[in-house]
Amino acid sequence: MTSVVHRRAFLAGTGAVLLTAPIVAQAQPAGRATRIGFLSPSSLHDPRTQTFVEAFHQGLRDLGWVEGQNMTIEYRWAEERTERLPDLARDLARLKVDVVVASTSPAVQAAKQATKTIPIVMTNAGDAVATGFVVSIARPEANITGLSMMAGELVGKQLQILKEVVPNLSRVALLWNPTNASNAPQLLHAQDAARTLGVRLHSLEVRGPGEIEGAFAAMTKERAGAVIVLLDSMLVANRTRIAELAVRSRRPAMYGLTDHVRAGGLMAYGPNVADMHRRAATYVDKILKGSKLTDLPVEQPTKFELVVNLKTAKALGLTIPPSLLARADEVIQ
Repeated sequence: MTSVVHRRAFLAGTGAVLLTAPIVAQAQPAGRATRIGFLSPSSLHDPRTQTFVEAFHQGLRDLGWVEGQNMTIEYRWAEERTERLPDLARDLARLKVDVVVASTSPAVQAAKQATKTIPIVMTNAGDAVATGFVVSIARPEANITGLSMMAGELVGKQLQILKEVVPNLSRVALLWNPTNASNAPQLLHAQDAARTLGVRLHSLEVRGPGEIEGAFAAMTKERAGAVIVLLDSMLVANRTRIAELAVRSRRPAMYGLTDHVRAGGLMAYGPNVADMHRRAATYVDKILKGSKLTDLPVEQPTKFELVVNLKTAKALGLTIPPSLLARADEVIQ
């Protein structure tokens, strides 16, 4: 039976446009029903998605917003088919919801293409500046603000942790989705980190589930000693299969989301995504009460979680250094 040990916090050191008028968030007129749009590439049937939705609801409740009482939420789920996001975003724009909460970079991109007037709140997007969602995190100039994951900077730390576990590591595969706008900036950061750490990086593109097994075959051909899986909704939707392939090929894997580790992956280092959804409610609250988006800077996480799966480490024949376990927020064993 799997048990989880919680550790102390591990702090990080290191297309259609409906209207073109400038965005100005307005307080809601008395008696007007408030509607929030929620756009996600995920499936509501995924337990992780339910966790994020509940965190968002809790954040709203803490601020006095209760679904069915003083607001309603229009959910649009792409069911792991990101190509559906543009149509779903346009549907929310046609409904003229008061604000759109967009979960992940593909959802933000779709919402951005659908409207230039409805406020968009990012929850767990990648680098908001590098992907072109905002010009500046300090003062957004368009209709987008919210929370950015600092995904690029994370990759360097993930590679550093991998080197702690496999000190003689010289070749690392990088699994990423080129259709995700936030993945290209992460790749550049990974290349810089690899050069600094003296590691040869092998870039492997995966555009869909059918390409995952081929990517692992390529890792074997390239003699990659480990793999880093970039943040991407399609890759996390296939997290169990990826974890199985990593163990079968006896290849240590590092991820940016803890969901991968709970599905059998070895290690993850990244922000708490449920907490980011909860914090997104603060942006929604301020926008609905009349705050201007230019006065709502994009937030970046300051606390990151390190999760280690000792059961997977044992299957790989790895010994996790005690110093690393001492820093972990969770140890699954």
